[in-house]
Amino acid sequence: MRVLVTGGAGFIGSHTVDLLLARGHSVRILDALLPPVHQGGRPPAYLPAEAEFMLGDVRDRATWERALAGVSAVFHFAAYQDYLPDFSTFFHVNAVGTALLYEVAVAQHLPLEKIVVASSQAIYGEGRHRCPRHGVQYPGPRSEAQLKAHEWDLRCPECGEPLEAQATPEDARLSPHNSYAMSKYAEETLAINLGRRYGLPTVGMRYSITQGARQSFRNAYSGAMRIFAMQALAGQPLSVYEDGQQWRDFVYVGDVARANLLVFEDARANGQVYNVGSGQAGSVLQLAECVAARAGTGSRPQVTGEYRFGDTRHIISDIARLRALGWEPAGTIASNTDEYLAWAQSQPDFRNYADEARDYMRQVGAVRSR
Repeated sequence: MRVLVTGGAGFIGSHTVDLLLARGHSVRILDALLPPVHQGGRPPAYLPAEAEFMLGDVRDRATWERALAGVSAVFHFAAYQDYLPDFSTFFHVNAVGTALLYEVAVAQHLPLEKIVVASSQAIYGEGRHRCPRHGVQYPGPRSEAQLKAHEWDLRCPECGEPLEAQATPEDARLSPHNSYAMSKYAEETLAINLGRRYGLPTVGMRYSITQGARQSFRNAYSGAMRIFAMQALAGQPLSVYEDGQQWRDFVYVGDVARANLLVFEDARANGQVYNVGSGQAGSVLQLAECVAARAGTGSRPQVTGEYRFGDTRHIISDIARLRALGWEPAGTIASNTDEYLAWAQSQPDFRNYADEARDYMRQVGAVRSR
């Protein structure tokens, strides 16, 4: 089968390309190669020569028309992901770009057999929690006043008791808190519904925080693994936001790529959405300690008390639905860390971009303190 992979030069996209080629498929990659992830307008060296490469932007209709010609399926990973307040960019790339995919497919009556769309765990916001007295709760975002007071934990809106984070299933209430999450919610909603309406089998994949080789170190505005790795390898303290006790779901990119191929090949996935996580939770401080220890440079985590405005406190994915299709994650925080550190150090232009990125985030108000 001939398959189009948008964002195929990127992190999750390139690993999925590798698996598609290994399964005998023909692959066309569409990527805009935009900075800061890509530099110099050239495809990265890790892209296999047997994959066709097309330079183009998913916000352009003519680009979609060229890219979709002769393909039978699409993996749509092209996205804008940052923690900066350029709100419109998130929607232009993530929502409008996806709408154009379906617009062209419907207008040209393209016989696409499957479309797999990258969504995000971020659309849950704080996700599912439990109060000992009042049961299941879906708390809203923490207020600026609460964050300035360094009152990090979520509390029950009914009694004020601390809430316990729980694994969040796909049918949970959705409450995206930031621009990236809102745009991904819009993208997933239009993809699933347009797919159902026009007979284009579509699957939405709600990825947790994905880690592993090829995650660009130049985009240091988000992604705890790459930020900690840069700081540790530079022998600097690892900057930990809030108190470091935020629970996160860190999933290995190889497991994510396997999940992508599973739903691509299984008709039971059509019209569904799936959480893609690790099946376990870890704190941000635990990740920082792991990176510091395995980097071996003597760096240690430093809890700064700063916070990212609009960030969630805890988020863990329930992956039972994907497991029911026969998928099981294999990566761990330790193995993810080892792979990323080894890959980063093998890159000739690797350096610490984290400090300048954090300074800029402070300037624009994305990172704040008291």
